[in-house]
Amino acid sequence: MAEQEHQIGETEATKKILDHLTSLDIPFDKLEHEVVTTSEAAAGARSSRLEEGAKALIVKAGDAFYHLIISAAKRVDNNKLRKTLGTRKVRFARPEEVMQLTGCMPGAVPPFGNLFGLKVYMDDALLAEDTVYFNCGSHTVSLRMSQEDMVKATDAEIASFSQE
Repeated sequence: MAEQEHQIGETEATKKILDHLTSLDIPFDKLEHEVVTTSEAAAGARSSRLEEGAKALIVKAGDAFYHLIISAAKRVDNNKLRKTLGTRKVRFARPEEVMQLTGCMPGAVPPFGNLFGLKVYMDDALLAEDTVYFNCGSHTVSLRMSQEDMVKATDAEIASFSQE
């Protein structure tokens, strides 16, 4: 049997995030849309600017995995990231590692690494946005919320690791 290509509708990760935000009394808007697998497609489906997209990435440095949140309009600067994580070597997690750590497929990973036992770093460029949008454990469900509330709900440490 072929592996499912997309995560559709509310997943276990989606429910975990919605419960987490509700328990913290953090307001959010849930958006349902067609399947999206790129930041550009997601921005179009959400009627948002690319800069407002909070892209979630998982990297491995040494023996540990870390969860990164970066503006969908930005790319990771590997030198800055190595400095932030205090390591000489860093790589992106493989799709099977992402699935094992989060229960989500690449492109559906939410910015809530703290709910998966991962240390979360948010790039400081995202602080320029009042509102952020992100995939919520699904290729068809996104959330919109304030950037301040996302920082609070993810326990993110703010750092600078995007390209200028």
